[in-house]
Amino acid sequence: MGLGPDSSKPKLQFEVKSKGNNKQKKKQRDVVVGKNRSEEDFGCWIRLRLIGGCMPSRSKVDSSLSGITNQYAESQSANEKSKDQPVVPVLSSTTTSNPESTASTPKFSEELRLASQLRKFTFNDLKLATRNFRPESLLGEGGFGCVFKGWIEENGTAPVKPGTGLTVAVKTLNHDGLQGHKEWLAEVNFLGNLLHPNLVKLIGYCIEDDQRLLAYEFMPRGSLENHLFRNAAGSLPLPWSIRMKIALGAARGLAFLHEEAERPVIYRDFKTSNILLDADYNAKLSDFGLAKDGPEGDKTHVSTRVMGTYGYAAPEYVMTGHLTSKSDVYSFGVVLLEMLTGRRSMDKNRPNGEHNLVEWARPHFADRKRFYRLLDPRLEGHFSIKGAQKAIQLAGQCLSRDPKARPRMSEVVDTLKPLPSLKDMASSSYFFQTMQAERNKSNLNSKNGVRTQGGFMTRNGQTLRSLSSLSDARAASPYNQPCKSPKPNGKKS
Repeated sequence: MGLGPDSSKPKLQFEVKSKGNNKQKKKQRDVVVGKNRSEEDFGCWIRLRLIGGCMPSRSKVDSSLSGITNQYAESQSANEKSKDQPVVPVLSSTTTSNPESTASTPKFSEELRLASQLRKFTFNDLKLATRNFRPESLLGEGGFGCVFKGWIEENGTAPVKPGTGLTVAVKTLNHDGLQGHKEWLAEVNFLGNLLHPNLVKLIGYCIEDDQRLLAYEFMPRGSLENHLFRNAAGSLPLPWSIRMKIALGAARGLAFLHEEAERPVIYRDFKTSNILLDADYNAKLSDFGLAKDGPEGDKTHVSTRVMGTYGYAAPEYVMTGHLTSKSDVYSFGVVLLEMLTGRRSMDKNRPNGEHNLVEWARPHFADRKRFYRLLDPRLEGHFSIKGAQKAIQLAGQCLSRDPKARPRMSEVVDTLKPLPSLKDMASSSYFFQTMQAERNKSNLNSKNGVRTQGGFMTRNGQTLRSLSSLSDARAASPYNQPCKSPKPNGKKS
């Protein structure tokens, strides 16, 4: 779940050990499909519906929201409760309904392994900081809930005027969501005790009645996913040096979790939407809802339910449920390949044989002379030849079918360190120019007038595919396009 200005789709989770989630998965697919429709057709309807589902229940009593938003959210609640019931029971911190109560059960106090640097907010602090969770403050939505932009004191918890103080991203727990309190606890317990330049910083939390909120540092450039796949038509692609800088930063974040943290941590949900960028394109890992403590002592793995994001999870983890740090290394290889190719990990809009990025790319890993076939054509030769060869080789190592053959993340960091500064641009290479001409010639199909340009199917200059991903195979942070949200906790009908 990102913490920047981009809006997003909900995280997809899957469990191979459970066979009773068909209705749940269908709902997830319906949500993603609905999101992909044109905002021009019914953007206002989605906006109002999103706000109705994202607002914490107590915030609805505040009259500062527009009347039409409140009226719509309340009029829809009766109809939506029946189809947005939670899949699992939602835990509550107290049995009282007093809105000013801050009591929590001893159980929850014991579950929180809080670090002293975290700030404890009241619900009212964060409500005022986000201007009552109004539409203008909405950043996006994911499986956890919705995220709003807010402003607080530099060194305190009190709200301040927008544009002053410290800018934060406030994540609210969706009471009927699929992730719930357990992942909220994971976020607090991990990010509250882990400090590193390549991990997003958790500022503080709120646990008050049935409200669960988290306040993070605001990441102004949003997610890597948006820069790779969602930039507006005609915008410039992410430059090669920036891609390598981001890959290096993300690798450092994983290396810290695996090898430098006091207790090893397996991230378990490494993907482009969870890599957030600050103003200088420094990468930071976000969304620790699925993170797990790594094996210690003589243990070689952690046995757990198979959860993650389709297209990124390591095959041995999906098959056995055995989780290791090498599972994260595989996911890093997928993301690195996405950055090199400009393709999504899964994309059924591509021709047969190219739906799965990893399987499509495997035959090219060992072909050093034709490595350019893997690279994002939007780079137009503006990449380092040596850097691209080393990055592709590294991706192949991370994606090895044998987990033991994959490198450690510290080794990945060492390999990536020199790549952002290499200057041997392919565009000035006679070899690359010759290969480009050869590729363009071989791709031309005179029989039906169809040709491929770096994997992009075109006819008469018109693109025949979009960069949208599978409706049921994309998972995400809440910073892409807004979509329907489950209703917040309220009275049951």
